[in-house]
Amino acid sequence: DGIDVLPARGFLLDQEEFGAWAKEHGDDRLRMEGFYRWMRREHELLMDGDEPAGGTWNLDHDNREPPPKGVKTLDVPPPYRPHEDEIDDEVRRDLDRWERDGEVTFVGRDGPRRFPVTRREALAALRRFIAQRLGDFGRYEDAMLAADPVMSHSLLSVPLNLGLLDPAECVERAEQAWRAGEAPLNSVEGFVRQIAGWREYVWQLYWHFGEEYRNRNALRHRAPLPDWFLDLDADAVTANCLSTVLAQVRDTGWTHHIPRLMVLGSRALQDGWDPAAVTDWFHRCFVDGYDWVMLPNVVGMSQYADGGRMTTKPYTSGGAYINKMSDLCAPCAHRPTDRTGEHACPYTAGYWAFLHRHRESLSANHRMARAVNGLDRLKDLDGLLEEVAERGDRAP
Repeated sequence: DGIDVLPARGFLLDQEEFGAWAKEHGDDRLRMEGFYRWMRREHELLMDGDEPAGGTWNLDHDNREPPPKGVKTLDVPPPYRPHEDEIDDEVRRDLDRWERDGEVTFVGRDGPRRFPVTRREALAALRRFIAQRLGDFGRYEDAMLAADPVMSHSLLSVPLNLGLLDPAECVERAEQAWRAGEAPLNSVEGFVRQIAGWREYVWQLYWHFGEEYRNRNALRHRAPLPDWFLDLDADAVTANCLSTVLAQVRDTGWTHHIPRLMVLGSRALQDGWDPAAVTDWFHRCFVDGYDWVMLPNVVGMSQYADGGRMTTKPYTSGGAYINKMSDLCAPCAHRPTDRTGEHACPYTAGYWAFLHRHRESLSANHRMARAVNGLDRLKDLDGLLEEVAERGDRAP
């Protein structure tokens, strides 16, 4: 009695406001796009009166370009990197001692600190992103380059989740850059969508869906995570995309949203790994892996374990998508076009095996029906399924 529970800091919306929006729409219609447009209106973000800036809400079509051909890195200034000090040295000594004493265990490899942990560092990182990197963020935000895992991404998830930055100041500074002619609208809209759209949406759904959401497993995936994945053993993996991304996580504790979804998450989904174990892995391996971050992102978005409460379809693909959106396939021993044989791509074969395994349920999904019907055209389906079964949980 007499205790007032205040809204959580670090978010634009409180739970009561979201609850009213959710009640109006119903649990089966809590889609990100509708929420995002509502947030834009409510907070007057990128709005010209009652209309979205530029006349359209969604500029995804401008923000899904593959990386430029023939380049290893984007021609943009590097992101902000903090300078370590005596506090970093002390923390590292403590962590090393605790690990030697058997009090804790860690995943990945030690390395220099890459993310802000003070308000001053966080503001410096935000300023650098807005001034030097935001302009190129939008069009390549879904692309991947082996030698440039950061590309033009902001790297602000850590300071945001630590409460060192307020999401309002991030999106407002981005909008100011666009209105001053210093950044294109598609880049700013993509950034605003990440912060005021997806981040807020995930936070709110975490509380709205409740604790039972943690155990959702609509596809009945039960396979344990293999040791090579648990241990971040990139050297055990032949598939170049997966090896490269595992190494990024091992060495930095971070990779951007497309490797998370379409390389790591897609592997887990195609191979039928237990979504609770996958959630725990993401939680442990990523520097921004808070429970509220990973539970909806993995259970809902990545593993489709909620049966479609968050998304309208499972997000997985064959090697053609990875080949289009990255430079990861050219040097690979596998070929994205091959479903079977010595050079079969594990993502291409895994995609069709996943569709076959869930054919009955996915054929009723209007966004998946055409892909499922494609199984009937595969003359090598039986051989494909045999090869996938033979690989088992070995590193692809």
